[in-house]
Amino acid sequence: MEKYENTTTFNISYTDFFLVGFPGLQEWRSLLVLPLSCLYALILLANALIIYTVASHRSLHQPMYVLISLLLAVNICAATAVVPQMLTGFVHYANPVSLEGCLAQMFFIYFTLLLDYNLLLAMALDRYVAICHPLRYADLVTPHLLGLLAVAALIRSLAVAVPLVVLTSQARFCRTAVIRHFACEYIALLSIACGDLTFNNRLGLAMRLITVTFDLSLLGASSTRIIYVAFQISSGNARAKALHTCGSHLLVIFTIYLSGLSTSIVFRFAKSVSQDVQNLLSAIYLLLPGALNPIIYGVRTREIRQHLERLLCGRESVLVTKDQSKRLQNTQPERDLPR
Repeated sequence: MEKYENTTTFNISYTDFFLVGFPGLQEWRSLLVLPLSCLYALILLANALIIYTVASHRSLHQPMYVLISLLLAVNICAATAVVPQMLTGFVHYANPVSLEGCLAQMFFIYFTLLLDYNLLLAMALDRYVAICHPLRYADLVTPHLLGLLAVAALIRSLAVAVPLVVLTSQARFCRTAVIRHFACEYIALLSIACGDLTFNNRLGLAMRLITVTFDLSLLGASSTRIIYVAFQISSGNARAKALHTCGSHLLVIFTIYLSGLSTSIVFRFAKSVSQDVQNLLSAIYLLLPGALNPIIYGVRTREIRQHLERLLCGRESVLVTKDQSKRLQNTQPERDLPR
């Protein structure tokens, strides 16, 4: 593989590559297989469990819980687009991949990440209407609106992911066939491309800044309005519930956006940072939301937590028994009444 890595000929353009994640670890890379496999299994199990809980209980068939389920389903897709190929590279040191396969992985990575952003916007809209306009919630947040939001999220994600893939496919990769990364990210591919890449770099940075700035502006405005209205609520329980819901949403926002911004800043401006550190930041950026989101929503959302406790701990049968005993106690005096 050294002949591919040391090539300086600019008359060729490679169409087959080798993904080498965490190249500085060398023989220790195989030790990452077990913890990453456990992390991937945890992401699949935790997200699928909450999705199943929401789908199997009619009381959770509400817009907020449907949006949470969609977000967790996207988390599963994002992890699946990265982890299996990453593990293959750790087992065999270098993971061979074609240009088409690399571009397909890059598309799914950015498409799912953008869907995360868009679903967070939809969830912010849902919570804004629920807390700021509770009497009109049922009229405004309808299945038709959810369908429109889903279509808008797909279109917006495609509008960003497709241009990145198309531009990358037109580049010439003549520096080396070795990608020192565990996944085909946009910046990782540009690092081995040759020629004038000024437009590619500016477009990628512009899309990131525009997307993040626009999203954070809307999310900040809605969160500020929600917090303001929550403090105007006279009922202490209602106020606490509104702030609790907003807090869960903000935790997820900070997890996704801060990890993404830190990775982008390091990749573009901190040239002295080692390749292994850049790989670690990318792994956190791509996998941390899928690991933390089900914990945040499963623990902090009371309705989901209660159903999970009944499902996992068998508390439902105990509750049913208590409810039945109460019904019997309430109906017993009616039987003893004289006729």
